[in-house]
Amino acid sequence: MTMDNIAISRTTKSRLAEVDLSNLKFGRHFSDHMFLADYVDGEWRDFRIEPFGYIPMHPSLMALHYGQSIFEGMKASKNVEGQALFFRPEMHAKRLNRSAERMCMPTFPEEMFLEALHTLIGMDSDWIPPHEGSALYIRPLMYAADEFLGVKPSDNYRLLIFSGPVGPYYSKRIQLWAEPYYIRAAPGGVGAAKTAGNYAAAMLPSKLAKENGYDQVLWLDAIHHKYVQEVGTMNIFFVIGDSIITPPVTEDTILHGITRDSVLHILREETDYKVEERPLSIDEIVEAYRSGELKECFGSGTAAVIGDVERITYGEIDMRLPSRGEESVGVFCKNYLNRLRAGLIEDKFNWIVPVEMPELNPAG
Repeated sequence: MTMDNIAISRTTKSRLAEVDLSNLKFGRHFSDHMFLADYVDGEWRDFRIEPFGYIPMHPSLMALHYGQSIFEGMKASKNVEGQALFFRPEMHAKRLNRSAERMCMPTFPEEMFLEALHTLIGMDSDWIPPHEGSALYIRPLMYAADEFLGVKPSDNYRLLIFSGPVGPYYSKRIQLWAEPYYIRAAPGGVGAAKTAGNYAAAMLPSKLAKENGYDQVLWLDAIHHKYVQEVGTMNIFFVIGDSIITPPVTEDTILHGITRDSVLHILREETDYKVEERPLSIDEIVEAYRSGELKECFGSGTAAVIGDVERITYGEIDMRLPSRGEESVGVFCKNYLNRLRAGLIEDKFNWIVPVEMPELNPAG
C-alpha cells in the first residue's frame, strides 16, 4: 500500500503517556492523529492526516442546522502476537456509503476509505489497548460543510476519521425498558442510516428509561407499537425454545449491524439452533417468558460486542432472565468473536484484516 494519495503531518509529541490503557472510560480519550478529506466541486480531494485537534466551524455550517451528518463505529484490536487488526472494515465502508445515499450525501470511495484506515491506524497502533475486551474505537464522520442558511443538500462536505482507546462498553448485565409510546424509526424513514438525528431523537426516551433504573430502551415498531426492533446501542436477539430470533432489517427501520451479521453467520455455522430473522412481537416474548420458553436475550453491536440482557419491562410486566453463564448463546458468540480477534481460532469467514503498517519518512 502506498501513501502517495495522503499528505501526512505527524504530531511532534504523542499524548499516549498521559493515558492509562488499563483503565479506560468509553469515548473519553483520543489518539494522536486524524484523517480528513473534503468534497468540493463534485469530487473528494485534499486527503490528509493531521495531529488530532479542534476544527474551526462557521456558525451557519449546514450540518449544525439541518442535520446532514452521518458516522460509523468500528474497532481495531491486537491478537496475542501483538499484531494490529481490523474486523470486517470493508463492511463499514459499505454501510457508511449506504448512510450517505439515504441522507443525500456523496459516497466516499471505498478503496480510499480503506487506505485511510490502514495509514491512520498504522500510525496510531500503539494506542490499541492489549487487554481483552478493550480496543481502539474508530469513528468515521461525514458532515455537510456549506456555510449558509437554506434547506437543501449541501454542495460541500467533510470526512473525518479519528480514534480513541476504549474499555468494555457494558460491565454488567443489561436492563431494558420496552418503550410503548416513543419510536426510533418508521418505514420510509432513516432508521437504517447511522445519522446523527436518530440518536438525538432517542435521547429523551433513553433519559426517561435511565431515570427509572434501566440501561437502554427496547424499541418497538412505529405503526403497531408491538414488534421489537433494536436497542439504542445494539441489535437484539432472543433465544426462545430451540430457536434464536432477531428482527429482520428489510424495512429500513433497523440498523444493518455488522456484529449482528457476524453473529448470524456464527450461529448458523457453529450451533444447532434454528436461526430466524422474522418479526417478533412483544406479546410473543411475554408469552414465551410466562411459559418458560424464553431462555435468553442478548444484544450485539460494535461498541458493546455482546451484551447480556437481565431484565425486560413492558408496562406492568417485568421479565427477569437468570444468567446462563457459559451455557449462554450470547457468551458463546462473545467468546468466539474475542478469540477470533485474538488469533486463537481459525478465521474461516475471512473477517480479520491485518493493519498495514505505513513506512513513513522522518519528515512525515
